[in-house]
Amino acid sequence: MSRKVRPRSLRRDLALGLALGLTGLWLVGILGAGLTLRHEIGEVFDSALQETAERILPLAVIELLAADPERPAQRISPVGPHQEYLTYAVRDRDGAILMYSHDADLATFADAPREGFRTTATHRLFGRSAVSGEYLIEVAEPLDHRRESVWNAVQALLAPVLILLPLSLLGVAWFTRRSLRPVEALSQEVRARSAADLGALATKGLPVELVPIREAVNRLMARLARAISAERSFTANAAHELRTPVAASLAQTQRLIAEAPEGPLRDRARTVEAELKRLGRLSEKLLHLSRAEGGSVLADAPHDLGPVLALVVQDFQRAGSGARLMVSAPDTPVLSRMDADAFAILLRNLIENALSHGTAGAAVEVTLHRNGLLAVVNACAVVPPDALARLTTRFERAGARNEGSGLGLAIVASIAKGAGTVLELQSPAPGRADGFAALVRLG
Repeated sequence: MSRKVRPRSLRRDLALGLALGLTGLWLVGILGAGLTLRHEIGEVFDSALQETAERILPLAVIELLAADPERPAQRISPVGPHQEYLTYAVRDRDGAILMYSHDADLATFADAPREGFRTTATHRLFGRSAVSGEYLIEVAEPLDHRRESVWNAVQALLAPVLILLPLSLLGVAWFTRRSLRPVEALSQEVRARSAADLGALATKGLPVELVPIREAVNRLMARLARAISAERSFTANAAHELRTPVAASLAQTQRLIAEAPEGPLRDRARTVEAELKRLGRLSEKLLHLSRAEGGSVLADAPHDLGPVLALVVQDFQRAGSGARLMVSAPDTPVLSRMDADAFAILLRNLIENALSHGTAGAAVEVTLHRNGLLAVVNACAVVPPDALARLTTRFERAGARNEGSGLGLAIVASIAKGAGTVLELQSPAPGRADGFAALVRLG
């Protein structure tokens, strides 16, 4: 089984990409600054080496010319205690050391001297000669001192970066969140739409990149609205146009039954009558379905559902089914914003479903609670869960053999959805071992 791939977050990708890019640029900048500093510091220190050699050499030559040629190499004593980063040694033409600074390590000057700059494993040296090459001075500086100076300079650069970089990352996170706020607003508007609301999106303040997406969605919704409207209009018109010919055919068939003698002809006429009645009921259900799926099923203001319930029950009583209905409603008004006609269609279909598919002769309980809960309960065998889940599908009868179109509960589910509630089906009915209950919260 393939693993479900989580959708990528545009906000996270933007924030992460900008943060990594910013961090990388900072690091590249610091690296470039470090390399530049190393080069510049090297030039400054080389200049100091050369300046030191050229200033000390004349003084050393004067002192050596006045000194005894046979004396040993002279170690210059310091004027005061200090750390000597630059050390030097003065040699004669033969390379013998004649004079050196007090901190000089003679091993540093062990190699053959030469004029100009040279670098050993541990030191950077500069040599300069005087008196036609009779004397030569070399000034040495430890490479560690240069590295330490470069590192100190880089640390001085890093200190503000370590403070500014987190602030920059926070700024990136805030900026991406703020920049993508119109996307969230557009998403919220789409998410808030009901299935029946196919009006144009009107999210304001969208950036120019999102406007084509909104316009494309609006065009798509307009096409869907036209297609759904055409479908509903066709269904309603077809059902309406069927009423007259079906009624006329039914009247002629009933007259034929009355005039025909007993026998196969009358039996076939009765079969035709039953089918015409079924076709009439189906056209009526199609009209109900078109009413449920088209337009709004909500009124402008709440109204009492009790009188509508009483009228629907009276219709069933006049039709001869009232004896099976056990109706319970509170004395106080039950207010709801569901349109009165939509509620009547919903209630009529629930009662018809209960009368048609309930146990023959058993009572059907119709209860309207104070909190707006409508419950229609009938006696029957327990409906299996898989069949129960399919009952709100169009033309689904779950194996029932009674007369019916399979549209009643689909109509009720559509009206409930349009009113912002749901149709809940339970079998067995609450508090029973069997039975079937349809529950809709109208308040």
